[in-house]
Amino acid sequence: MSQIKIFDTTLRDGEQSPGVNLNQVEKLEIAKQLERLGVDRMEAGFPASSKGDFQAVKAIADTIKDTSVIGLARTTKQDVDIAWEALKGAASPSLHLFLATSPIHMTYKLKKTPEQVIDTAVSMVSYAKQKFSQVEWSAEDASRSDWNFLAQIIEQVIDAGATVINLPDTVGYTTPNEYGEMFRYMRENVPNIDKVQLSCHCHDDLGMAVANSIAAVENGVTQVEGTINGIGERAGNAALEEVALALKIRSDFYPYHTNLKLDEIKRTSDMIAKFTGMSVPGNKAVVGRNAFAHESGIHQDGVLKNTETYEIITPEMVGVKSNTLFLGKHSGRHAFKDKVKEFGYELSDEKLKEAFDAFKLLTDRKKEVTDDDIFTLLTDIQTDTAAASKYEMQMFQVQYGTANIPTATVSMKTPEGDIVQTACTGQGSVEALYKTLEALIAEEVNLIDYQISSVGGGKDALAESHVQLMVNGETVNGRGAAQDVVEASANAFINAVNRHVVQQTNLKKEVIRS
Repeated sequence: MSQIKIFDTTLRDGEQSPGVNLNQVEKLEIAKQLERLGVDRMEAGFPASSKGDFQAVKAIADTIKDTSVIGLARTTKQDVDIAWEALKGAASPSLHLFLATSPIHMTYKLKKTPEQVIDTAVSMVSYAKQKFSQVEWSAEDASRSDWNFLAQIIEQVIDAGATVINLPDTVGYTTPNEYGEMFRYMRENVPNIDKVQLSCHCHDDLGMAVANSIAAVENGVTQVEGTINGIGERAGNAALEEVALALKIRSDFYPYHTNLKLDEIKRTSDMIAKFTGMSVPGNKAVVGRNAFAHESGIHQDGVLKNTETYEIITPEMVGVKSNTLFLGKHSGRHAFKDKVKEFGYELSDEKLKEAFDAFKLLTDRKKEVTDDDIFTLLTDIQTDTAAASKYEMQMFQVQYGTANIPTATVSMKTPEGDIVQTACTGQGSVEALYKTLEALIAEEVNLIDYQISSVGGGKDALAESHVQLMVNGETVNGRGAAQDVVEASANAFINAVNRHVVQQTNLKKEVIRS
């Protein structure tokens, strides 16, 4: 069976999802999990886009050793040089260059003639090859490009040193038949096409990203690009977990395989959902909470007799485990440490103690502590930004009921070290709390989105909240968990504000250094 390489762009294209704003610690944890998942290549970011992205890509490149780390760049020398500085510490530094080739993009966005586009692409691939042994070149909006022109530019960038040719369906416009035919045409009309790998990159605007990716594989593509959970701009990208499972389950039809460790899919999906705040729909293929649920009596009867009657994927195949008690209030530090390692987290002694203390506190309040509970605790602690200058809630109290006006009182420590306190009312408990927090925070804050969900089930389940705030004109996400829904909401709000505070502090430090 032929191997299909998996190119994950969750950290680059996935982070371009509206409202998603990952910090460096979160990106590094995602990169480590993607390495455990077994992706062949990971696009860590766009180094030239910002100092923050440059630092995150550099940290990932310096850490990840078993997966090729890639940076995105426009066809400019400055972008290529910045990408090299970020990636040169990687085990196998690679570059992803892109340039639009469709008539509408060349005319209105690039304002270049087809000849100028070819010259730019060739010169920049040649320049990049002086630094990077692996150079992927993408024809942005390939699915709306002239095929004859595509064949010309592809031939020339291959001669210039490109090692991978990617033909993306940038706007999710094409169909499986059209997309497959495009790759077949290039294989038949580009004389040096055998010198490179062909790659596909599909968006899901018409709901056909996975189908288009499979069609590309059927027509000679050996690398599939996409994201975990299918996140990305607009309607997102091809969901890599769906592509991998389609090839696995239908191996009788598709003579291909990937190197993904399929039992790491669920954990990877959960991590991406938590960090991005983009919850996985219940009916999502492979990783949705209903993917293995059966409500129909006929279905339940069939599954009880033989799971293959209605389940083509076993829960264990993708890493879904029964959410049973694994540790309790009498569990010791050693057992807890072993569980932390099982989750793939590497905690410092200080954070391990913090996590264990939080776990013990949870066992006093919650009858059953599950894997999901522990994963949530570890995620929050591992990605918490350790900074002296940030907001810390000292105390909060909310009074509400059907017969009185909801009122919240909050005492908070400011980044300057002052203790401030006030109270506000609202139409509900969360509104009262958020108005109080806004009154105490010096930054200008506006709530854009608020979500609350439970971790697992039961009346004593942990609550997890995600918020999106506009802080001093910048969109920031926040995440918080607690056994009380109001406390979880407060934690998420403060987490978002602190992300902005820490980011601004780091930017000031960079300015001083420079």
